[in-house]
Amino acid sequence: MNGEEHMLHADTGVTSGLFVERSLNEIRFWARIMKEHSLFLRLGFRAEDTQLIEEANYFYRTFERIEQTAHSLTNQTDPEQIRRFNSEVQQAATNIYVFKRKVLGLIIHCQLPGANNFPLLVDHISREANYFRKRLIQLNEGKLDALPDAIIKENVFFLRIMADHAKFIGHLLDPSERKLIDVAREFSNDFDQLLYQAQDLDAMRPQSQTIPLLDQFLDQNRVSVSSLRDFKKTARDLIEQCKIKSIIHPLLADHVFREADRFLEIIDMFDAHLTAGSQKPRDQY
Repeated sequence: MNGEEHMLHADTGVTSGLFVERSLNEIRFWARIMKEHSLFLRLGFRAEDTQLIEEANYFYRTFERIEQTAHSLTNQTDPEQIRRFNSEVQQAATNIYVFKRKVLGLIIHCQLPGANNFPLLVDHISREANYFRKRLIQLNEGKLDALPDAIIKENVFFLRIMADHAKFIGHLLDPSERKLIDVAREFSNDFDQLLYQAQDLDAMRPQSQTIPLLDQFLDQNRVSVSSLRDFKKTARDLIEQCKIKSIIHPLLADHVFREADRFLEIIDMFDAHLTAGSQKPRDQY
C-alpha cells in the first residue's frame, strides 16, 4: 500500500484505497444482480402488463449502465468520485426496491392473475436490493459493522437467501424430475435449520461472539454452502445442455450459482480475519 491508502477517508472511517476497492466490488457484483432481477421480473409479467414491463426494462438499462461504469473505474479512482457514484447507485437500488415491493403487493392482492413471479421470489429480490442500498450507505458513512457483528448479520442474510434458492429450484423443476426435487428439498431443509441456528446466535449477542463459536459457525456454514454451490453448478450445466426438464432460465441458474459463490468468498474472508485475530472492535468489515 502507498501512503494515501493508509490515510483515513474523511467520510468513511476506512482507508481511501480500501473504501474505493470495497465500493467497486459491491457495485460490480450487485449491479449485475439487480440488472438480472429486472429481466426475471419482466419475463414473469403477462403480455398486458405493459407499464410494469416498461419499468422493468428501465431498471435493466439503469443497472447495465451502472455496471459498465463500475468496470470502467479502478481502485485508483478518486474516493470523492466513488462516494458520489455510491450515492447515485444507492438511489437506483432504492428505486428498484420500491418497484419490487409494489410488484409484490400487486401479486399478493391478486391483481396480476396468471403472472409467473412467485411472491417469495419478489420478496427475496427486494431483500437483496435493500441489502445493496444499505451497504452503500454504510460505506459512504463509514459505519461498517465490527467483525463479530458482521459475521452473524451477513450469515443470517445469506443463509436465508440460500434457503430461498433451494425452494425456487425445487418449484421450477419439472415435477417428473423427482430425484432433483428431493435434493432441492433437502437443501431447503438444511438451510432452514442453519438459518434458525444463526438467528439463535444473533439473539445471544454479544455473549455468543466468542472466537470458538464464530469459527465453528463459519466452518459449519461453509460445508453446506459448498455443497449447495456445487449442486447449483451441476444444475446450471445440465440446464444449459438441455439435460433436465425445468422452466428455469439458464441465466437464473447461473445467477443463483454466483450468489452462492459470493457467500463462500465472504465466509472465507471472515475466517481469515478471525484466524488473524481481527476480532478487535477497531476492525471493521
